Amino acid sequence: MGTSIASIMFLYAMVQQYFPYYLQEHIEKFVHRFFGFLYPYIQIKIHEYTGERFEQSEAYVAIQTYLSTNSSKQSKRLKADIAKNSKNLALSMDDNEEVIDIYQGAKFWWASYKTTSGKQTVSFYPTDADDNRYYVLTFHKKHRGIVTDSYVNHVLEEGKAIRSKNRLRKLYTNNPSGNWYGYSKSVWSHVLFRHPSTFRTLAMDPEKKKEIIDDLTTFSKGKDYYEKIGKAWKRGYRLYGPPGTGKSTMIAAIANFLDYDIYDLELTTVNNNTKLQKLLIETSNKSVIVIEDIDCSLDLTGQRKKMSKEEEKEKKDPIPKKDKEESGDGGSKVTLSGLLNFIDGLWSACGEERIIIFTTKLDPALVRRGRMDKHIEMSYCTFGAFQVLAKNYLDLDTPFV
Repeated sequence: MGTSIASIMFLYAMVQQYFPYYLQEHIEKFVHRFFGFLYPYIQIKIHEYTGERFEQSEAYVAIQTYLSTNSSKQSKRLKADIAKNSKNLALSMDDNEEVIDIYQGAKFWWASYKTTSGKQTVSFYPTDADDNRYYVLTFHKKHRGIVTDSYVNHVLEEGKAIRSKNRLRKLYTNNPSGNWYGYSKSVWSHVLFRHPSTFRTLAMDPEKKKEIIDDLTTFSKGKDYYEKIGKAWKRGYRLYGPPGTGKSTMIAAIANFLDYDIYDLELTTVNNNTKLQKLLIETSNKSVIVIEDIDCSLDLTGQRKKMSKEEEKEKKDPIPKKDKEESGDGGSKVTLSGLLNFIDGLWSACGEERIIIFTTKLDPALVRRGRMDKHIEMSYCTFGAFQVLAKNYLDLDTPFV
C-alpha cells in the first residue's frame, strides 16, 4: 500500500512538472472519469452566498433550518445562536460535521464546511464566492431520482415552514435615504411588531367579523387558485370610516391572524415612481402593505387634470425632470399611474401572499374590483357589538352600562 501511494505521488509530481498544461487537463479529466466509475456516490454543494452581489442564499438558510432538527440529535459539536428573524435559540452543526438523514428509505449525508481565503482585504461584503460556508449533500447514485423529484423540495419546504413558525414579526417603514457612504442601504427600517390586537378582542358585529376571517383564511390557502386563474397572489382591502373607529387595530388584528409582517408605506417620503417600485421589490412575501391617508399625502386626482402653467414650464426646462426627481427637489412625484402599477401592474407580481390595505378615500381608478377586493366600513362601536364581545370573548358576565 505504501509503495503504491508513493508511486502515485511520484507520477503526479512528474505530470505536474513536465507535462504541458493542456495535456494535464486531459489527464485530469480522464482520472476523474475513471474514478467516477468506481465511486458510486454523487455530491451537491450549496454555498451560503451566491450571485454577483453575494447575497445570502435562501436555499442555504432553508437547509440550515431543516438540519437544525437532526444536528441537535446527532452532531457532537454544535453552534448555538439566535437567528436574525427567530424567537428561539437556533442550533446548527459546526464546521466539518456530518449528519445523516433518512427519507423514503434512502440515506443522505449532509456535511458542513467552510473555506477560508488567503486574501487580506477589508470589505462589508464577501469578496469571494468560495470564501464562505457551504453544505455538501452526498447520496448514492441509485437515489438520484428521489433527490431530483421530491427530496430537495421536501428539505426546502420543511426548512421554510420551520423558519416561518419561529420567526419574529416586524413592522417596517420606508427609509428616506438610500445610500450610505456609497454602499446600498436597505430602503426599509423595522422594529419588532408586538401589537396585542386580535379578532377576539376586536369590537365588531360578529357576522361581519366572521366574514373577514373567512376571507383571510381563503386567501392564505389560495395559492393553487391564484395560479390556476393566472393572477398574482395578493388581495386589496379598503378600510374606511370616521377617525378613531379602529382601522389601525383592524390592520394589527389581520397581521396577527395571518402571522404576516407589516410594511407601513409613507408616500410623502417617496420621490418618484421608480423609488416606489424599489420599495415594492424589497418587501417580503407574507406581508401586509399599508398606505394610510393617501388623500392627505398626495393629490392623485389632481394629476389627471390638465397641466398647470408651472408644469408646462417644467416641461420646457432643459434640465431633465428625472434628474430633479432623483435629486429630491420638488417633494414627492408619485403619480396615479405609478401607484396603480404598484398595486395591480407587472411589479405587483414580483412577490406573493401579500395584502395591500388603504385606509382613506380613494380615486375611482383605485377602488375598482381587482385592485380593492374588499371594502370594510369601520364605524363606531355599537352597544350590541360590545355586548357580544364582552360575553363571548372577554368572559365578562357582570352587568355594565
